[in-house]
Amino acid sequence: MNTTSGHALIEKNLGLLIILMILVVSVGGLVEIVPLFFQKSTTQPVAGLKPYTPLQLSGRDIYIREGCNNCHSQMIRPFRAETERYGHYSVAGEFVYDHPFLWGSKRTGPDLARVGLRYSDEWHRVHLANPRDVVPESNMPAYAWLERAPLNAADLPAKMRALRALGVPYTDEEIAKAAESVKGRTEMDAVIAYLQGLGTVLRNVR
Repeated sequence: MNTTSGHALIEKNLGLLIILMILVVSVGGLVEIVPLFFQKSTTQPVAGLKPYTPLQLSGRDIYIREGCNNCHSQMIRPFRAETERYGHYSVAGEFVYDHPFLWGSKRTGPDLARVGLRYSDEWHRVHLANPRDVVPESNMPAYAWLERAPLNAADLPAKMRALRALGVPYTDEEIAKAAESVKGRTEMDAVIAYLQGLGTVLRNVR
């Protein structure tokens, strides 16, 4: 086959060009992605990792609902400047129970992948109520109303059953007690519980 004429045929035929581009991208994507489903490092939890508690799970949903992950990244990239500032780089095994996962490199605000236990609950409470009280240069909006919003736990059991179907090892007892365990808590409590758990599994690894 004449290579020149073959290229000319593809370049002049828009439909054929689109089909071939989709084919090439699909094959390349499959070659990159499929092996990850069979690697223990990406499918097995790191030692010490536990599923989110009902309160943390509720906090994570509120965190997503409020768009917090649009400004705060959830991962530490494996570069020296990153690890010196935040600690051990993020690994997939830390996030095997996350559905959906929140990895991303967008940083309008600080990275949160190792924020757990770095600050007290009270610090987070003040920061969420009025960020500029603790970080004067912050442009983050205030979330004071979370303190007044009671946590809705009605859908927690169904949510945990759905996550168990995806591989999160919740027990029947944990699911049955989920709603009662967060009774009387606020949305602020839930978000703080989620933040305090971020990155704690590998926090002492350098």
